[in-house]
Amino acid sequence: MRRGRLIQYAAIAAAIVVVVAVGVAAFMSLQTPYQAPTAQSETTPCNPMPCVDVRGYILWVSNLKIDTGLVSMQLTFRNSSSATHADPADLQLIDSTGHSNKAVHDALGCTPWPRTDFKDGAQFGPVPECFRPTSTSPPMRLQWATSASSAARPT
Repeated sequence: MRRGRLIQYAAIAAAIVVVVAVGVAAFMSLQTPYQAPTAQSETTPCNPMPCVDVRGYILWVSNLKIDTGLVSMQLTFRNSSSATHADPADLQLIDSTGHSNKAVHDALGCTPWPRTDFKDGAQFGPVPECFRPTSTSPPMRLQWATSASSAARPT
């Protein structure tokens, strides 16, 4: 056999090995579920969810309920900064129509709470917060305006 013919056969064999390796790799990747990368947000994840963390000032939302047009929840705040406050006026519920809703206090368990100053890792809450949005269809989001910045979290 001529040397040129041997090189040609070796190149064909190498190509077949590459094609088989790519096929095996493709088959193996189908066996593992694909997980899309998560988008980086302005807030840091915290636990338990849902919550918002704005530079160490954390808001947790718990006991979220939607009942006959009333959206109710419990809020807990923790402040690691040197000084700030929790104020019910800083919170609004944006409904699926884009309408901004302020808190209501005319339903059972929806008692008003005062603006409260706290700092250096102190915690405030849980306190009740209730809204009567124009629409209770998803998505809704709780908009929280703090002195550090403005943050929102889908509900």
